[in-house]
Amino acid sequence: MRHGFAGRIAVVLGTRPEIIKMAEVVRLLGDRAFVVHSGQHWDEMMSGHFMEHLALPQPELSLNVGGSTRAAQIAGTLTGIDEAFASDRPDAIVVQGDTNTVVGGALVANSIDIPLVHVEAGLRSFDRAMPEEHNRVIADHLADLCLAPTDQARQNLISENIPAERIVVTGNTVVGAVERALAEGRDAAAQLLHQHQLGADDDYIVATIHRPENTDEPERLGQILRSLQELSQACPVLMPLHPRTRQRAESYGLSELLDDLTTLGPLGYDEFVSLSAGAALVISDSGGVQEEASVWKRPVIVVRRSTERPEVIGSFATLCDDPWRLTELGERILEDGLQIRQGLATVPSPYGDGSAAAQCVRAIEALLG
Repeated sequence: MRHGFAGRIAVVLGTRPEIIKMAEVVRLLGDRAFVVHSGQHWDEMMSGHFMEHLALPQPELSLNVGGSTRAAQIAGTLTGIDEAFASDRPDAIVVQGDTNTVVGGALVANSIDIPLVHVEAGLRSFDRAMPEEHNRVIADHLADLCLAPTDQARQNLISENIPAERIVVTGNTVVGAVERALAEGRDAAAQLLHQHQLGADDDYIVATIHRPENTDEPERLGQILRSLQELSQACPVLMPLHPRTRQRAESYGLSELLDDLTTLGPLGYDEFVSLSAGAALVISDSGGVQEEASVWKRPVIVVRRSTERPEVIGSFATLCDDPWRLTELGERILEDGLQIRQGLATVPSPYGDGSAAAQCVRAIEALLG
């Protein structure tokens, strides 16, 4: 392990999506990069497994902020990094996305005057009820370099008076991550389908639900699960079940609604991507899934009140803010499934051609001179 932070670039990560999206950036930075892990998600399936699978080095600085409140996670990340860099400062801090880890990393960069790079800058849901909206706005306005995935994201930044010279449009690193996963995960996905006695592609639905807006309201979660149960009568539903969702279903007395679904434990990223790439329909409240669908070329119903990824709405994704409409929307997509999938196969991803990681690295190098 290389010791010392001076002359290097800190890549601050805390959750599974950050690890996946930043893996290629870390690899391209090579010895200049070192990983700081906040511990916002830390177990072998949510973080450790992915770092090993993606051939990333183990973190040189690990914190332990998981399992606490949002404020405590931000404060713990800020304090831990601040103490580590007090006498041995890196050349830059890089954060990605909209997590509590991002805010902690951004605030410490600002407080000790280290250049801050925000990857996936400029996303906006315009929904102040979303904690992630506040996180991404804070990071963007503190950043010395905003790496926006699309022209729409760039325009959002410009409209907030962030100087154009601090913005570079790079595409989204998720495209390259999905392409890599599709190349490596097909066998695992096929084995999973065989295990659950499911046949060829287009014969099943994949569903993931985990966001607080859906899991913390008993009536809303109950209706989502009832809709999935109803759709399962026409097409089997595979549901990788987030621990929060399982716990909430149990505490609300909704567990029986899971009985007609094929619930799965946590999946590897390659396995999940390849499984979704063969689905007739994906139903999710994940932001990343909306982006990934533009590479899988499969339709997604986004079960949320708002989205920060409008680029895919109306093509790869349909926003369903009312779960009482979910069954109807799902049945309609399944009925026209072949025509929809054939149409999507020719639609390019709005997130670029897979070169985003290389473009991010070039922009970071230009910032640092």
